Amino acid sequence: AASIASMDMRLLLQDDVFVDFFNTFLNLPVFGQTPLYISGTGRWYLWPELPSHLDPSPAALLAWLEKHRLPHFCKSSLCLHLVLSQKLLCFIRSGEAAELLNWQDADRWLLERCISGSHGMRHFRAFVQGTAGEELIDFWLITERLLGLDESDGSQRDLFLSLVLRLRATHLREGSSVVTLCTNTVGSLPKARHIQSISTRREILSEMQKQALFMIQSYWLPKFFVHCKMGMEEEESCRPLLQEYQERLSQACWQEPPGVSELLPTMHIKRSQGVSAPYCSQKAKEEIWAPVKEGRDAQELKMATFGVKPEKQPGPAGSMAELCLDKDALGSVPQQPEHPAFGGRGGVMFPGRPQSSAEQDLENPCKEKILPDLPPSASFACLASLKKPAKTLDFLPWALSAEVCAGRPFRDFLQRQNRPMETHLLDLWHDLEEFLPVVLDSKRENSFFLRHLIGEKICKTYLEENSVEKLPLETRTLVSLWNHLICGEFSPWIFRAQKEICKVLCSLYEEFLAADDRTFLQFMAPGMDIPMPEVPGHAAGRGQHFHLSQRINQSLKLSQALHGTRSLEGVSSKHWQLLAARDLQKGGSIQAEMELLLGST
Repeated sequence: AASIASMDMRLLLQDDVFVDFFNTFLNLPVFGQTPLYISGTGRWYLWPELPSHLDPSPAALLAWLEKHRLPHFCKSSLCLHLVLSQKLLCFIRSGEAAELLNWQDADRWLLERCISGSHGMRHFRAFVQGTAGEELIDFWLITERLLGLDESDGSQRDLFLSLVLRLRATHLREGSSVVTLCTNTVGSLPKARHIQSISTRREILSEMQKQALFMIQSYWLPKFFVHCKMGMEEEESCRPLLQEYQERLSQACWQEPPGVSELLPTMHIKRSQGVSAPYCSQKAKEEIWAPVKEGRDAQELKMATFGVKPEKQPGPAGSMAELCLDKDALGSVPQQPEHPAFGGRGGVMFPGRPQSSAEQDLENPCKEKILPDLPPSASFACLASLKKPAKTLDFLPWALSAEVCAGRPFRDFLQRQNRPMETHLLDLWHDLEEFLPVVLDSKRENSFFLRHLIGEKICKTYLEENSVEKLPLETRTLVSLWNHLICGEFSPWIFRAQKEICKVLCSLYEEFLAADDRTFLQFMAPGMDIPMPEVPGHAAGRGQHFHLSQRINQSLKLSQALHGTRSLEGVSSKHWQLLAARDLQKGGSIQAEMELLLGST
């Protein structure tokens, strides 16, 4: 991550794998400006767009990205997965892999296609889910983050200690796959816990990380390759890929067509066709959120009218219950309890104990926090009934869910504004968000240890007597959280707490978006008065708003799956369809998701 942060942005964008991860990051809904880069054409698509009379400079955009996006990317889980992806690709291309595994050039080409990009890494992680490979990858990612921190830096120390505790409670406990498999260095582990030398502890962790990586490369990658070939043979859309693979196999020395990799298109920014309002990312978010919110409300109104519970939706979204459990993407928080006809959580009962009617009422916010993947025909049918745009509070949970996947830019803003209480509240929101998938998914690796670790951390950090007085939340909410989380139990009060936190942070998030807008315009339109004057033109169509919302939603779902705040889907035909549709030079992972969701245009 440190080497990526120090590189020139134009040089970074020549790597299609970096572009894929970076596009996923840039389109997370926490940000104001969410651009998309198509490396095959060298074109940038801005959203919100700048007025048509401006001729934006690609150099200015790169300078803005390098200063105001790249540092956050380097702190994100997407960057950690990029680094792991690069190490796996280096191994695949190495002579060591060819000698050790007897891979031919065609084999390496196909495996690169399967594992490249953020979708490729999600597929790989879904494949190893529930195995020792999952624990090895998780250990490698946590250790990579930990070794990049400075323990002596006060601003990084809390995160450092949190990661150390997580490692000790999971991967470094006796009997774990990491301790069992990393036999060369594990002998010094018990002593290492009491060694005061920072360098010695780091050396031991670094050696264990290297051994874990070698096992991932030499054992799990070959198994993944066999899995991919078998899966692709059963998927009709993958036949062109397999045909090219067979052609490469039949030729001993396949060579790429000359000049394909050397020709770099001239970078440029797509000019807008005119807008009807000043540049304002908050207003733009309200406009794209409106059709999503309207579509959801129309669907729930129908369910309430007929007294039915949410059932499985067609397409890649899965069931409403799955969306709720995964906290797919978050919408508005209701101002009052919903009607019982909505069916609570879609008929899903959580393990543990019976639910009271009060708890069932409190659980309804989870269903309200769903951004559905509706079929295009159903979604566009709802657009005609739009009456008013959504407000910031409607999409704030959506943005906060993305914030932790984006390197915490909103938290950095609150710290610069000297807002310690609000920063503390935001940290609580994210810790509750991290707790949910752990406690709701008992099949997750180390679920039992993690839910107790995270639950106790939340109680000690935020809910003890000396901390409760600082939080502007209802006493009943705080006490109810303590009663459940101290035992590592799920509680519907989590959603009530997050709702109260959103109300406190709402105006500050609007300030954050305004500051992001000002910074962007200082780079892209220097000398222009801020706020910008209204420019004649036409607004984006409702269809475009829906497409933008889905693009951003796909980015959020993918980032959450890699970060761990969304459960990984099992390998299905969808993975093979995405593999067939994915072209890193034509939009990569996000574009593949959109084509699968909306159909190719």
